[in-house]
Parts: sequence; structure tokens; C-alpha cells
Amino acid sequence: MILIILLFGFTVISSFWLIPRVLSRTSIGHFLQNRWRFLEECFHSHQFYKIPKFNHHMQENQLFHKILTYLNSLPSAGDLDYVNLFSAYNNPNEITLLINNDQMFPDVFLGSRVYWQMDENCFVLKVRRKEKRRILSSYLQHVCKTADEIEQKRKELRLYLNAEKSPEKNGRWISTPFKHPATIDTAMIDSDLKNKVKTDLELFLKSKSYYHRLGRVWKRSYLLYGPSGTGKSSFIAGMAKFLSYDVYDVDMSKVTCDSDLKLLLLQTTNKSMIVIEDLDRFLVEKEKSKAVSLSGVLNFMDGIICCCGEERVMVFTVSNKDHVDPTIMRPGRIDFHIHFPLCDFSSFKNLASSHLGIKEHKLFPQVEEIFQTGASLSPAEIGEIMISNRGSPTRALKTVINALQTNSGKTGTGSKPGHDYSGSGLPRAPRNLSHSGSIDGLVDLPSKLMHSGSTRTVDEASDHSGVFCMDGFHTGKELKNLYGLLKNRSRRREGSMDLDGEGKVERTM
Repeated sequence: MILIILLFGFTVISSFWLIPRVLSRTSIGHFLQNRWRFLEECFHSHQFYKIPKFNHHMQENQLFHKILTYLNSLPSAGDLDYVNLFSAYNNPNEITLLINNDQMFPDVFLGSRVYWQMDENCFVLKVRRKEKRRILSSYLQHVCKTADEIEQKRKELRLYLNAEKSPEKNGRWISTPFKHPATIDTAMIDSDLKNKVKTDLELFLKSKSYYHRLGRVWKRSYLLYGPSGTGKSSFIAGMAKFLSYDVYDVDMSKVTCDSDLKLLLLQTTNKSMIVIEDLDRFLVEKEKSKAVSLSGVLNFMDGIICCCGEERVMVFTVSNKDHVDPTIMRPGRIDFHIHFPLCDFSSFKNLASSHLGIKEHKLFPQVEEIFQTGASLSPAEIGEIMISNRGSPTRALKTVINALQTNSGKTGTGSKPGHDYSGSGLPRAPRNLSHSGSIDGLVDLPSKLMHSGSTRTVDEASDHSGVFCMDGFHTGKELKNLYGLLKNRSRRREGSMDLDGEGKVERTM
């Protein structure tokens, strides 16, 4: 009898132990567990906390982003009824979870249970009132710390564009992973200049207290100037990777007014790089459009609005900084100027080494000779030639030589930018004729001359290969002096001189 009672008791105890564990693996057990927790929470009063994605200025709430990162890392996120699955951008085989809207799931901290629910563009935190003072502050600190650790492990730079179609709902920016392979070291500029940029960026990162002591906003501005195809955009990508900063690329054509430009700046984050490319082109076009004024651009660069964020780097690109308004170029608005020139022989050798894997070649002297005549191409043009012919370095170099010779033929041997040269290698005279037969654009006139028929004083321009402008030749004596200056370049004949429509010197008998 005693044995029967013991067996019965053992069976009952085993049932109470086994049944919950068996049911927990079934839908019935899952349903009963949720119902029990719901009934249990009904006997407690709760405090609700709402964490919106944007504040009333449509600036992104950093706490929202950290909560999203934290919740998606919890094991309980995978137990929800609905979960979104995404493949990683850089690894399609890596699957990540993302919680769905209107899903509530629990988290446990210091023995207390809290609940999260994601509504549209906000999170709702549910905490028992009697426990909120004990756990709320420390729990949110735990969430932020865990999110920071996760972000540090999977740090991914992002590129933001002001192309959002519903800014009043989703903010002004849309983003995509930023995976540009360029670095500062791959830029085709002087090595010493690259080292100076790195040193300047490193010093900026360590200068928070220094800037605050000076009463200045902790930001740094760079101007990248040079012709198209010289690597300015790639250098920006290299700077962003060096700093590990997200990039905000401002498309000025989509900015409607000065206030709109300020709102864009307000919605950027700290530790970010803000980029405006082709600023000079925009400043020219703005004269036709009243969307953004010069004052609006200046305030964007260093106005009072800049104090609404810290640890920012601003980068502007132009083709020619001489065409930019001097008020933009002053220190404080632009702190560091970086020149990106056309390719010279030294840059060409670096391109040949990186693109073709060659340090020396029998055609290098010929290439150097052509560069010495003044011909040049952009690094992008030469790089594309080498990429297209990377299977044969000799063919690549010959193609580069032909391209340089073609470029040299367009501008004339030994030509310099800004001057028009004729096929003979001499500068062509500008088509600038007056009624009196004045002549412009002749060469090799010594020192200073004052002409009776004109008040213009002409100086010898040594850095322009002796090119100068001269007006008002009216007398035979002046013509005779001019013939003497040109006797080493042209045959002397009797008659008068004039310019044809092509700017060439003609002599008539």
C-alpha cells in the first residue's frame, strides 16, 4: 500500500514537472504562457515611455537608433510572431533580424520585466510603476552601452542624401551603406600633403577641450580645389574612412531656401562629414535662381546654426578657387586648402605602379619628355587608359603617349593653361582689333614701353612666356621698332602688318 502511494506521488510530481516543459514546446504552451503573463501584468500599474525617432525639429533621436540596435540583438526578438529578415549589404549570406511594427516583447533587467513595442516612428517602453525608480535610469544606460558595443563591432559608415520624398514624416535624409574603397593614401597628390592632412585630422579629433577653451565650435573645414577628374571625391571618401565618420552629401539643387539649408544642417549628427561638391558652379548658377543666397551659404558654413552640433568636418570642392567669392574663403569658413592638380610625371609613375604594376619602363623617358612640354591629362583619364589596357603595360603606355600628344596638339607645344597657342608654338593673338589697327598678343617686348597712341603701359610678363598686350600702334617708327623685335622669328619684308580672323600675323607686299 505504501509502495502504491509512493508511486502515485512520484507520478503526480513528474507530471507537474514534465507537462509544462512539454507544453512549452507547443503552440498551446506558448499561448498559455502569454495569457498568464498578461493576467499577471493586469494586477500591476504601469508607466509608459515614448521614444520618438525625431524631435520637433525633425532631428534624429540618437536614443531611438540605439534602442533599435539593442532590441534587434536580443534573443527574444527571434521569438516574436513576426520578424523581418534582411541580408547584410556586404555579405549576402549573413541574415539579420529586424523587429516588426506593433510587436510587443519582453526584456528582463535586474529581475524586473519590461516590455517594448514599436509603433510607427517611435518605441514605447512599459515599466511597472513600483520598479521604475529602481531600474529605469540604469536600464537605459545598459541599453545605450550595449548598443555602442554592438555598433563598434560592426561599424558601418553610411552615406546620407537629402533626397527624402516625405521629409515631414521621415526627416530630410535617406541613407545607404558607404563602402567606397578609396583611402587618403591612394590619392594622387603629394605625399607630404597627404601626411599633413592626416596629422591635421588626428589633431582635430583630440581638440575638443581646446576648441571649447577658445569658445569655438568643434568643427573643421576643408576646401578641395582642382580640375575635374583629379580625385577630389575619392579623397573625401578617404577622409571619411580615416575619421570613421558618416557622410552627408548636400545636393544644393534640392535646397529650396536658406531656412531649408539650415534645417538640413540641424538634422545631421555629431561625428559626421558634411560635403558640398562643385560649390563654385552653384554660386554661378545661384545668380539665375533665388533659392539659396550667398548669405545662406555663409551662415551654413560658420553661422550661429553651426553650434547645434559638434565634431563635424565640412568639405567643399571647387574647380577653381579664384572664381569663388573671397568672403567664403576666409579663415574660419575654410581652414585647410588642398590642391588637386592635373597629372604630372611623378603622378604618372604612381599611377603606372598602382594600375600596371611597373616601376620602370623603356617608354618612361618619352612620357617624361611630353610632360615637360606642358601637356597633361587628369589622373582619371590616365587611370582609365591604364585600366582598359592593364593586360599589356606597353600598349597602355603607348595609348597614354598618344593621348598626351593629342592634348598637346590642342594647346600647342609648351602651352600653358589660359593661353591659346598656334601650331607654330607661338601664342596666338586674341581677336581684339580696333578701328586704328591696334595689335594684341605679340611676344618678347623688353621692359616697359609707353605708346603715344595709348595710355596702356605694358610690362614684360616673365611667367607667361613673355606674352603681353599692346594697343595703339599708329606710326611708322613704332612699326619699325616692332619689326626689329620679331626679326629672329619671321622674315622681314616691306609692307604693312595686320591680323587675320585666326589671330595670325600677315604681311602684304
